[in-house]
Amino acid sequence: MLPDFYYSIEKPATGEYKDRGSKFLAYAFPIATVADFKLILARIKKEHPKAAHHCFAYRLGFENLVFRVSDDGEPSGSAGRPILGQIDSLQLTNVIIIVVRYFGGTLLGVPGLIHAYKSASYECLQQAVIVKKPVLISYRLQFDYTILNQVMRWVKQFECEVYKNEMQLFCILEISVPKIHLQEMEKRISEINGVEMEKILSES
Repeated sequence: MLPDFYYSIEKPATGEYKDRGSKFLAYAFPIATVADFKLILARIKKEHPKAAHHCFAYRLGFENLVFRVSDDGEPSGSAGRPILGQIDSLQLTNVIIIVVRYFGGTLLGVPGLIHAYKSASYECLQQAVIVKKPVLISYRLQFDYTILNQVMRWVKQFECEVYKNEMQLFCILEISVPKIHLQEMEKRISEINGVEMEKILSES
């Protein structure tokens, strides 16, 4: 069952950890889809082309099912999992952390690497602004222009986000409804004659 709210970060944040010459630079970003992650990872790799490793972890969605970790050449389990552990320790989702390592010439061993990636991620999240956000459910509304005001009254009252808006003689609205208001929103819209309300399946 989906929660009503979730925790994420408001905007990008950075952190740093050093150990025996190696430098670990951590970057956290809010994301909404796997496509967001791919764009951000490509950008970080472009900004740090000479780094030895670009390790990461992300978690998406509200049921703890969508996540990915990468050690990017480090020993198995020494980077991605410790990064994800820091995301999960704060119960965050829709977040990616990428940790860029510049090798300092001294091997740290698996325990040292685990500590380094964990510490860099921790420092990064210490700088981040944690926010509580409503879980949003996407719907498509279709209706005649003559009842636009009636529809928009409830769209505004229940704090829905409008992300697609086609206003002609026949209107199409695509909106995100806060889950906490969903039952009441559905009830109010169903009371307006001539409105079709269809759930939009998410695509990640």
